[in-house]
Amino acid sequence: MPGILLGDVLPNFEAETTIGKIKFHEFLGNSWGILFSHPRDFTPVCTTELARAAKLHEEFKKRDVKMIALSIDSVEDHRKWSEDIMSFNQDKACCAMPFPIIADDKRELSVLLGMLDPDERDKDGMPLTARCVFVVGPDKRLKLSILYPATTGRNFDEILRVIDSLQLTATKKVATPVDWKLNVSCKGREKWKRGLTGITQRWTVQTQQERDRKSRRGKREREEKKMGQRRR
Repeated sequence: MPGILLGDVLPNFEAETTIGKIKFHEFLGNSWGILFSHPRDFTPVCTTELARAAKLHEEFKKRDVKMIALSIDSVEDHRKWSEDIMSFNQDKACCAMPFPIIADDKRELSVLLGMLDPDERDKDGMPLTARCVFVVGPDKRLKLSILYPATTGRNFDEILRVIDSLQLTATKKVATPVDWKLNVSCKGREKWKRGLTGITQRWTVQTQQERDRKSRRGKREREEKKMGQRRR
């Protein structure tokens, strides 16, 4: 069945885009990447989505995440629509989009990656691309996938939050709790005995270290207790 699962390596596909032909792996290089599809150009929800993505481009860049969009429209349509998007953002119409858009007019890539929405079709009865989000790591493996119906626009702030979590947990032996945000405090649970009331990213990392220390301390205390019993 066409599609891609978490942990799978994304294919090094070739595609026509608004910046010319690319190979996906070479486009990403050693960076993280986000590939997101939309149903059609020149539609209201898609316009607001890509406008928001364009506004957040610097935030993605700070995280070393390369952005690339996809739909079944042509390169020519993408370029014309890009002017509308930048105008929506109240930028100069001549300003270029800060990321490329793939033209998958034959739907080959959409089928390969499982991006088509069977319930949304064009005037010819052909399925449109759903609102997919793929976050790809530097190893070219899928780290996150989100699928939205055509009726619901994406939350790019949430996507950034998840990327922060993915990047943190890729290098630290931690898990981020509900509603976690990078460098934003949240209330700790009562079971933590160190008097913690504000939990930050630094605390999250220290918590695992604290668990390890507690485990070693408990083991040492049990061994000392056994030795004491033997002496008696």
